Amino acid sequence: MLRATAILVLLGTLPAMADTVTVEDEYGTLNPQDSGFGHVMSNLDKGITDMTTCAAGYYITKSGRHEMARKLFESCANAGWTGAMTWMGQMDNNGLGAAYNPDAAAEWDRRAAEAGDPVGKFNYGLNMLRGHGVVRDEIRGRALIDEAASDGLKIAKRLQAAEYDPDEVTPDADNWKYAPLF
Repeated sequence: MLRATAILVLLGTLPAMADTVTVEDEYGTLNPQDSGFGHVMSNLDKGITDMTTCAAGYYITKSGRHEMARKLFESCANAGWTGAMTWMGQMDNNGLGAAYNPDAAAEWDRRAAEAGDPVGKFNYGLNMLRGHGVVRDEIRGRALIDEAASDGLKIAKRLQAAEYDPDEVTPDADNWKYAPLF
């Protein structure tokens, strides 16, 4: 009986807890959001693009909130976070939160590669092998994939072992996307 009473009391307080409001005034913030997507986006609105804030973009996009994730990743990428650059490339390459845009995807991958990111090197190298969003250049593409492999990226090593055959690392469901346009 005591347990049932405690549960009823707790359930009775939930509506009051749900009505808790964040208030900011000259004395500071009362009841600040200290976690969740709202907190992350509040950080972004304040210009905070630290590692934790930027990493939350992964969970935001995986939850299907692609427009929100794009806003976060783009701010973080422009602040120099290479992981956010590669995520922007992935989103543009798959039409998440915006139209499919292979040129924009390749540009994000190029920026990440030039900043030294192994995933950026791999992605941009693969783009160059295919001529996807960038002029086809098999020699430069292989060189970037080799750099990514030297950096320890396992998928780059896998592509090397497959003699740079893109089918090794790409689902065949995406073949339409990588077909030559002319």
